[in-house]
Amino acid sequence: MLRPERMSRVSVTGSKAVMDDVIETVHDLRLLHVTDYDGAWAGFDSGSPAEGADAASEKLVTVRSLQSILGVEDEDAGPARIVTEDALENELEEIRTTVNDLDDQRSDLRDELRAVEDRISTMEPFARLGIDLDLLQGYDSLSVAVGEGDEERVRRALADADVDDYRIDSADGVLAVFARTDDLDDILVSADFTGYAIPDAQGSPDEYLSELEHEREQLQSKLRTVDDRLEEQRLDVGGFLLAAEETLAIDVERREAPLSFATTENAFVAEGWIPTTRFVDLAEGLYEEVGDHVEVDELERAQYDGEGKVISREEVGGRDAPGTPDPTAADGGQVRADGGSDVSAERGVHGRTDTNPPVVQKNPSGVSPYEALVQVINRPKYSEIDPTIFVFLTFPIFFGLMIGDLGYGLLYIALGWFLATRFDSDVVKSLGGVGIFAGVFTAIFGILYGEIFGLHVLGEVMFNGHPPFHKGLQPAYEEYALLWLTVSVLFGIIHLAIGWIVDFYQHLDHGLGEAVLESGSWLVMMFGLWGWIFSYALEGTSPGFMVGEDSVFNGNPVDLGFTGLPAFDLFTIPGALPFVGGTAISAWIIVFLVGIVMLYMASPIEVVEFLNVLVNVLSYTRLAAVLLAKAGMAFVVNLLVFGAYEHDGEWHFIFTEGYSVAEVTAEYGQEALIFPGLVNGEGAVAVLLGAIGGILLLVVGHALVLVLGITSAGLQAVRLEYVEFFGKFFEGGGEEYSPFGYERHYTTED
Repeated sequence: MLRPERMSRVSVTGSKAVMDDVIETVHDLRLLHVTDYDGAWAGFDSGSPAEGADAASEKLVTVRSLQSILGVEDEDAGPARIVTEDALENELEEIRTTVNDLDDQRSDLRDELRAVEDRISTMEPFARLGIDLDLLQGYDSLSVAVGEGDEERVRRALADADVDDYRIDSADGVLAVFARTDDLDDILVSADFTGYAIPDAQGSPDEYLSELEHEREQLQSKLRTVDDRLEEQRLDVGGFLLAAEETLAIDVERREAPLSFATTENAFVAEGWIPTTRFVDLAEGLYEEVGDHVEVDELERAQYDGEGKVISREEVGGRDAPGTPDPTAADGGQVRADGGSDVSAERGVHGRTDTNPPVVQKNPSGVSPYEALVQVINRPKYSEIDPTIFVFLTFPIFFGLMIGDLGYGLLYIALGWFLATRFDSDVVKSLGGVGIFAGVFTAIFGILYGEIFGLHVLGEVMFNGHPPFHKGLQPAYEEYALLWLTVSVLFGIIHLAIGWIVDFYQHLDHGLGEAVLESGSWLVMMFGLWGWIFSYALEGTSPGFMVGEDSVFNGNPVDLGFTGLPAFDLFTIPGALPFVGGTAISAWIIVFLVGIVMLYMASPIEVVEFLNVLVNVLSYTRLAAVLLAKAGMAFVVNLLVFGAYEHDGEWHFIFTEGYSVAEVTAEYGQEALIFPGLVNGEGAVAVLLGAIGGILLLVVGHALVLVLGITSAGLQAVRLEYVEFFGKFFEGGGEEYSPFGYERHYTTED
């Protein structure tokens, strides 16, 4: 769970006479992540594609082109089928001819339609002008211009050019200018006149436009006919094309597999990675199909450090490890046979250690949806701790703390369930799982806060008006806002400590000393600095809610039986020690300075970032900030709809308590009224309009808060994971485990 699944590097060696059978078997098993041969072995060359690979690739390109033309989707698949060689030759060619002919017709019709529409667009201004087209052209001593512009500016431009003999006709913003001059176009430039090209046509523009529109309708009708025929083709052959694509993709994949192999004239070697627990499945599957003509070796079970260097390579059998007993199938070892290979003398080539294993994240089903959040940053390297479990444990808590509402939580659960059950995409299903867990914690915190859609009726029903916690938005409970601020800081300290502890563990690969200096230094600095901030050394200087008699832990608002955090044994280092010149300095500062010295010993350049232990922790105060912001938004929606008044520092919603505005003002005074509310109007019309507006605002307002809960609380929680937490130990960059093979969807071999 904390580490990716352990991988083994394996080799498959055999005679070329059985290579096709080996490829087919390995392909069907879908277990071996094949690595490409790098050309490093003497006497071996990269393999060549099997005969027919180019022809299969060309057919695959043809099938995908036909799918694109027809718009074939997964929904067109129909039942799984077998696609024969005869069908790929004859039926595919028939479909290709028909579809390409229809596509050519469609392209030609579209080109003709665009040309006609361009001519219609050109003709429309002349139709508005209403002058026959033959009157606008063909003059020897008269220039004509048609376009759009300001008629008065055109007249001034002609007058300025000393053109006296001219005429201007206009209609619907279109001008026709007739003038005895050879420079009409140049003259009209100064008048901001936009000219049109005069069509080479005769007669009435209205009649010509009507002919064009009729031609357009004919072309559109023909185009619809062709589209309908293509749609019929999609319905008729879509399933076949999907099955043909899958068949050809499998064929191409198999025929091109030798490109990754090392080969000689008579033999081949294929290497790759496989989950250690599945090695026996691969070996026994090959042995059953090929018999003693192939040798399958598990070469090593690898563990790597954070830089991809081998720190532990457990040799398993093979002639790389002479004298090592052959593992049995029962312990995940090897199944091997001796015949058929002319490369047995070359077994030393299997000593390669320059390839890193692919990554299979190994998490329980409830945790696995959070792998999608981790992979947004990057897939863990094989050598790294997989942070998914930590995200699973902290992200829902952060999210639930910030939203904390039973109504919103139930909606998030419903939305997550919808995404997880109604979509096929693994990413969307994972987001659905994340939404379900986030919704559960939102509902739990909502119960503890006693809130449902921002209303406090849940606290009245379940806790007799006194829920265990409050958000701190109301004046009477403002100390809770300080509590959540302090809790946010404590969450930050714990979260970051986990991150540096994980980093410490990973640095143990390089020795205890390096781990202590590289990672332990940050832990020492963080606890030293924040121990000082929470210690009595700063009492009277730091905010009173953090330490001292008035701290948030000393019965204000929660009585935990001790006076502030310094009561914990962790913070019981003496408050002050003598220092140079008689000045007293907190022992926590000594701890902090020791951490800086340790960091300098590990990496002097990183010392400039020593204040990260303060800044990173303070970043977690966004938890309290978003909590109050979302509570305030929900309160405003309910305030506008139901109305509210204040009494003894508490806010009460008028409508939900069964009061009228008049009763509130009569009992508590006008100054107690915060807002009367849309649904508390007087008179039938006001009540009706207020009810309609109130319901609309209630639905839209809470929907907005619900969405902003995702975009603010969700993003802030994710940011704390990605930036503050992951930054302490996680680099990523692992390669996805992609076994050689093809998962069939549209075809069957039976």
